[in-house]
Amino acid sequence: MKKEEIPQDLSALGKITKEICYATDTEGNYQTGLSSGWNVKIDALDLAWADIKKRIETARQKVLDHQASPVYFFMEYRLMDLSILADYTGFWQWQIKRHLKPNVFNNLSDKNLQKYAEAFNITIEDLKTMTVHED
Repeated sequence: MKKEEIPQDLSALGKITKEICYATDTEGNYQTGLSSGWNVKIDALDLAWADIKKRIETARQKVLDHQASPVYFFMEYRLMDLSILADYTGFWQWQIKRHLKPNVFNNLSDKNLQKYAEAFNITIEDLKTMTVHED
């Protein structure tokens, strides 16, 4: 691709950041150039975010149906997996799996709930009620 052909399609991240692309100049030498977005990439990211939103809503419904604890919802909301959450909380992964069960979660101490609240950057009350405050 030639330097003047670097895509400049405005994306959601286009106002925040730019991406470095490699392109050729008029003499055929490779140089870097900045791109504010590319429609193909924008479509792929939109599709990925739609999938993430669907996973979050599925998790919310499982909590409301008493099939999972609010920890599951916030793991999906914060894009975490067991390994990441274990690193943030200090719990073993098997402990977190247990805490995903509503009956186990309901018996957790405030000390343990506070570890989850800190990992998710929320309060204990927000954790219990699945309340999300947009940053």
